[in-house]
Amino acid sequence: TLIIFVSLPLDTNNRNFLSFEHLFHNHDHLKNFNSWCSLQLISIVMATSNGSCLKVPDIHDNTTIGGGVQDVYGEDRATEDQSVTPWNVSVASGYALLRDPHFNKGLAFTEKERDAHYLRGLLPPTVICQETQVNKMIQNIRQYEVPLQKYIAMMDLQERNERLFYRLLIDHVEELLPIVYTPTVGEACQKYGSIFMRPQGLYISLKEKGRILEVLRNWPEKNVQVIVVTDGERILGLGDLGCHGMGIPVGKLSLYTALGGVRPSSCLPITIDVGTNNEKLLGEELYIGLKHRRATGQEYAELIDEFMTAAKQNYGEKLLIQFEDFANHNAFDLLERYRSTHLVFNDDIQGTASVVLAGIVSALNLVGGNLGDHRFLFFGAGEAGTGIASLIALEISKRTNSPLDEVRKNIWLVDSKGLIVSSRKESLQHFKKPWAHEHEPVEKLVDAVNQIKPTVLIGTSGHGKTFTQEVVEAMASNNEKPIILALSNPTTQSECTAEEAYNWTKGRAIFASGSPFPSVEYDGKVFMPGQSNNAYIFPGFGLGLIMSGTIRVHDDLLLAASEALASQVTQEHYDKGLIYPPFTNIRKISANIAALVAAKAYELGLATRLPQPKNMLNFAESCMYTPTYRNYR
Repeated sequence: TLIIFVSLPLDTNNRNFLSFEHLFHNHDHLKNFNSWCSLQLISIVMATSNGSCLKVPDIHDNTTIGGGVQDVYGEDRATEDQSVTPWNVSVASGYALLRDPHFNKGLAFTEKERDAHYLRGLLPPTVICQETQVNKMIQNIRQYEVPLQKYIAMMDLQERNERLFYRLLIDHVEELLPIVYTPTVGEACQKYGSIFMRPQGLYISLKEKGRILEVLRNWPEKNVQVIVVTDGERILGLGDLGCHGMGIPVGKLSLYTALGGVRPSSCLPITIDVGTNNEKLLGEELYIGLKHRRATGQEYAELIDEFMTAAKQNYGEKLLIQFEDFANHNAFDLLERYRSTHLVFNDDIQGTASVVLAGIVSALNLVGGNLGDHRFLFFGAGEAGTGIASLIALEISKRTNSPLDEVRKNIWLVDSKGLIVSSRKESLQHFKKPWAHEHEPVEKLVDAVNQIKPTVLIGTSGHGKTFTQEVVEAMASNNEKPIILALSNPTTQSECTAEEAYNWTKGRAIFASGSPFPSVEYDGKVFMPGQSNNAYIFPGFGLGLIMSGTIRVHDDLLLAASEALASQVTQEHYDKGLIYPPFTNIRKISANIAALVAAKAYELGLATRLPQPKNMLNFAESCMYTPTYRNYR
């Protein structure tokens, strides 16, 4: 029997002390100690600063705030004017504190903190505030002319000072979103081997088969609530990038925190490396992944299944697993296989669908009519295309009380072989078959536009410049205000540019794209192209699932997210031709999405956090992580 007494100053009015359960679980040297000594922790007490003894209370209660993560360090239970303790293995201090991105504040350490944590002489004597640091950093970022250099600078900041990184990203979100995510992240993934400095997530390869639970336990944070995972086979519109696809989970989770307020310590990026079929990468000296062709079939399925089982075992039933950039043939199968046993979400299929549906609903205020009155033509019938089509059909069915089969007749898809029609049904992949309608075969997109006469044209093909002048002019000839959504990423893969869409329709198009485009002037009028970016949806959607303790994703939750996003578009935005609100308000938008998603989860009986909060929006806002510096004891 071993009794441990620790003498530490303690604010008895707040529970701001280290969880010893967390300490013994997290650190290898204590695990080793436990392996040779049968340690029975009968009583742990802490001596307060006045010499009295206080029994450590159980902090693993049902109260969960700060994006849903257990408040292990007592940080969220302290108000902003109260101090917290920068715990690491021990209290971080001195040089180690300056090298810890979770607690480093750079020149913002106060005089008192420099004395208390042995920082004297390790920093220049001046003290500056976080706001000044943000101004300095944005000026430094702007000095780089190449977007990839800005990306590298941002990733370096994230590894040095986590709170400053998120403060900078939040304060300058419209400027920096294209840097930390699409389109720049695509180039970063292509060159990941040459810019790789230190790992930012977990790499699970075929070498770890049979040991994945052990690998997950190597991750230092134990209260993970969101995993974004990819196998790198279909990165944006760039194809198979293998292990270099890690930039996508890292970027997505940065947005979960900055835009959705999910605590960074609860986020885990993972790449599952089963090889790559990219011959260029296989011959590249700096490629960081397995240098062999992709494993498929049973070997692939067994690895994924082991990962899913281990993740749920290690992190619990309410762990959100977001599948990202899997190839079509795996993406649909994985979502279908695990949606009834895990809390899973595929952003390419479901997130894209939700944000596009919100844009179309908003566009109705500009073109008039009901959703069921419109006819849709998709160029691209993969994950995004069929996912969007399915959610549109579901929403129309609910609004009109019509059967899904009947609703689908107004939604047409074109793939690489032309219009999807009934005569092709036997050769179609299963996810395309619901969209095979009676019609003669049509090979060219422009012919499909002229024959189907859609009011909405949606590009999800991953191929740039496919909305040609002929195609766009055909849309304009059939519609007074054609809705044209060129959604493929990155910018080079967009089906057309904003300038082309406005010029070829003589300024009549309602346009949005997947990657950002600058404003366009036509005939003396300035048009602000919208960006149908998944970042509108998945951060708030994830927060809503976490804060309500939701255990499964239902399609009605996606419809709720779309409704919440569409409701944030004001008349002022419509006057500018926008169908999405500006990203400057993204934290407010995410809170509203989280509130509506959580409310729907409670309505469907999928939420486990009880009692249900009375004011869901206030609760969502209270759960959001804020990267303001904290004072240290």
